[in-house]
Amino acid sequence: MLICLVGKSGSGKSTVANLLCMHSNDILHVDIDTISHQIVNQKEVSAKLVDTFGNSILKDNQINRKELGRIVFNSTECMQKLEDITWPAMESEIDKIITDHRNRIVLLDWQLLPKTKYFKTCNMKILVTAPLDIRMKRAMLRDGITEEKFQEREHASLSFDEEDFDYIVYNDDREKLDEEVLKIYEKSIIHW
Repeated sequence: MLICLVGKSGSGKSTVANLLCMHSNDILHVDIDTISHQIVNQKEVSAKLVDTFGNSILKDNQINRKELGRIVFNSTECMQKLEDITWPAMESEIDKIITDHRNRIVLLDWQLLPKTKYFKTCNMKILVTAPLDIRMKRAMLRDGITEEKFQEREHASLSFDEEDFDYIVYNDDREKLDEEVLKIYEKSIIHW
């Protein structure tokens, strides 16, 4: 089973993923942001990024993700260039994980999943959402960013059509969140 878990920054995707994983050892949580962080420092990918965005994105011969983010979050064109460079390697890694764990429930967690082949082929699509002010506070605390940086992220992020999802999880109350996630698990995952 393949589950796509989507939501904007600070919505609580990882919290929902962790709650689902608590219900079954057969669920493998794949945080695609973590894969992207590893991919940018692969030799071939790193060289292409430097060729495209310049030496300013390097710090101690590694990609400085903060500097790269500053560039791409301010330009749709630069964001597309980043995706064009990193996505083939990321997709290869994700494909390998799915193949290696085909007997498990693979939960892909990433804001940009609707732009990928995985979103079209997954068995279940979950959107995690929360009010903007709550998301902003969470992201600022978690990532140590300013409100201005959060707004840049928000501006660069995808908009989601709730009709594209099997479940919408409203993450503004922890007790209700636990109940919602348990209902999803009991209704659609436990019998898989």
